[in-house]
Amino acid sequence: MEDACVEWRVRAIRGATTASQNTAEAIREVVAELLDELEVHNQLHPDLIISATFSVTRDLDAIFPAAIARSRPHWDNVPLLDVQQMHVEGGLEHCIRFLIHVNLPASHPPIYHPYLRGAKSLRPDWSLSQVSLSSQSTIQSFHR
Repeated sequence: MEDACVEWRVRAIRGATTASQNTAEAIREVVAELLDELEVHNQLHPDLIISATFSVTRDLDAIFPAAIARSRPHWDNVPLLDVQQMHVEGGLEHCIRFLIHVNLPASHPPIYHPYLRGAKSLRPDWSLSQVSLSSQSTIQSFHR
């Protein structure tokens, strides 16, 4: 039973990655990597997820990222949505982004927003190197 004294907050987590090509295998690989980063570095169990929206650039249509997420353990009851990103000339190609809303205790460590592969250029200020050493020790304890 949850402690009634715990204060909870709705938080939004952003993330993105790029696929090497428009194939189900390439997209599956990078979406799995992105969601692994999301879960591990935020100590996030899918039961805490309110909803997730995935967007893809118009050059990716081999598989729905939400279908990949839904096949993961504990993601089958998460409301998921796929949309196509607005095309902007010169924008990052083969890009998959997500916006995920979660319920987290107010005392939760700072959110890590995973930007991987070619998408690191979108938010260099949110790269893993920006995570503090105290957060790193929290991450390491989570793996034990």
